[in-house]
Amino acid sequence: MGEDTAPLKVALLGAGVVGSQVARILTSEAETLRQRIGRPLELVGIGVRRADTQRPGIDPSLFTTDVHALVQRGDLDLVIEVIGGIEPAATLLTEAMNAGASVITANKALLAEQFAGLSATAMANGVDLYYEAAVAGAIPIIRPLRESLVGDEIRTVMGIVNGTTNYVLDQMTTQHVSFDEALAQAQQLGFAEADPTADVEGHDAAAKAAILAGLAFHTSIQRSEVFCEGISRVSQADIVAADLMGCVIKLLAVAKLTDDDRVIVKVHPAMVPKTHPLAAVSGAYNAIFVESVEAGQLMFLGQGAGGAPTASAVMGDVVTVARNRVRGTASHLSTGYTKREVAPIGEATSCYYIRFQVEDKPGVLAKCATIFGNHNVSLQTCQQSYLEGLGRTDGFTASLNFMTHQARESDLQAVIAELREASFVAEAINYMRIEGT
Repeated sequence: MGEDTAPLKVALLGAGVVGSQVARILTSEAETLRQRIGRPLELVGIGVRRADTQRPGIDPSLFTTDVHALVQRGDLDLVIEVIGGIEPAATLLTEAMNAGASVITANKALLAEQFAGLSATAMANGVDLYYEAAVAGAIPIIRPLRESLVGDEIRTVMGIVNGTTNYVLDQMTTQHVSFDEALAQAQQLGFAEADPTADVEGHDAAAKAAILAGLAFHTSIQRSEVFCEGISRVSQADIVAADLMGCVIKLLAVAKLTDDDRVIVKVHPAMVPKTHPLAAVSGAYNAIFVESVEAGQLMFLGQGAGGAPTASAVMGDVVTVARNRVRGTASHLSTGYTKREVAPIGEATSCYYIRFQVEDKPGVLAKCATIFGNHNVSLQTCQQSYLEGLGRTDGFTASLNFMTHQARESDLQAVIAELREASFVAEAINYMRIEGT
């Protein structure tokens, strides 16, 4: 067999929900892949924790628990990693690249922590590092940021990047159920894990936000630099308040370039106007909204999780990397050359919705407005309602609802701190950021 028709040797790390789908496609679509790449792909090994687990449809002779030996064998062209976590994934990918293999990974946690090091290893060895499946499943967002929009200046990347939280908030909005009820439904349907902490507390979305921000703004951003707030405290009262304001609540990953050329990266629940494209994203779908100087506004929508959708993104990278291998090239695309500073959350700006209860006495509204003014927070609207018949006996029988103009996070927090000290304000103060206005 001539060199130009020899198979490209592929190793797969992980045979779970995504890995088993990748193995299926590599096998069942072998001829189609050969036509698209120009040479066949040969799956030569699958690294797993237990080789005796039944995995229907996959040749059991491919399984090995000696994953280090697999990636170090020296004749691999591609290594596909879908095991997740930081270790042993980081060591395995490093070993694979040092042995001359290009790598494709779906590991958001790893990339959010160690992208710079992995990218440097890829460049040093003249191999590829591709990771389309690490963010938003089947949605092609990494390549547009990495390649298609690289000649433009991106100002904002904002999106729904976690299907579990979007499903929970969607059920709370459309079915009027509590957070606990919506989460239980998500678990029953397989949208949420038995331990949903990483999803509902925003950690999963924060890792993806770090990756997206790094690509969009060409700088190295660590997961620890992403402000993170989850949805576990979102209540039906918040859902109703959002609806009255013409908004819906979404967990958003937001990355923005500031006027002084710094980067804000944050994850939090936000009220989104119903007129914004992200407001209509329902169920477990993901969507990412990009705004750039030249291209304007772009929207990417699709399934953000699941074996087949994620495997689709993996296989897109496999074909691209394999084609590079056939041509004897690699795409060394640095994303850290600008070295922009990540600004603290206190310097982020947003509109805000604030709700709290006060004593129903003359002058209270004016005192509250003065507190906002003292901290440079300008008010757009104010609504006052009464809590008669709700059994309150502590004197806080009026409810005030404010919406602000754009304000600094630190100024808003100063307002909240002073309100909490005021004798005419009840202790509980609810607030939420408003994005997409």
